[in-house]
Amino acid sequence: MANSASGMAVHDDCKLRFQELKAKRNYRFIVFKIDEKAQQVTVDKVGQPTESYDDFTACLPPNECRYAVFDFDFVTEEHCQKSKIFFIAWSPDTSRVRSKMLYASSKDRFKRELDGIQVELQATDPSEIGIDIIRGRAL
Repeated sequence: MANSASGMAVHDDCKLRFQELKAKRNYRFIVFKIDEKAQQVTVDKVGQPTESYDDFTACLPPNECRYAVFDFDFVTEEHCQKSKIFFIAWSPDTSRVRSKMLYASSKDRFKRELDGIQVELQATDPSEIGIDIIRGRAL
């Protein structure tokens, strides 16, 4: 099913991998990209459960847009172990204008395909998705 705003379809692998992250915790993160030729969102990279937040941020290209989900584990003030799934729309200022527009117009439709997102962040540079910001939004 194509997105009416941008014409982007969502590859089944995106939904499958997300379900595995959410239900089985097979991955720490998933990075998605838009394949403009195929007119669909595809899986770009997956992070193993042992990988860190720094490993995740290192996967985001400095000059290209991406969507990503990150399974963030944390401990509450009551000492409860919790986890929240973050959706990050990565759109660096240095990426192409066409790419930024394409990602912006496809984001809501894509996000709806991933049932279980708990926190959404929009970022244009690494400082906007620092671990302190993630931790602050999780609590």
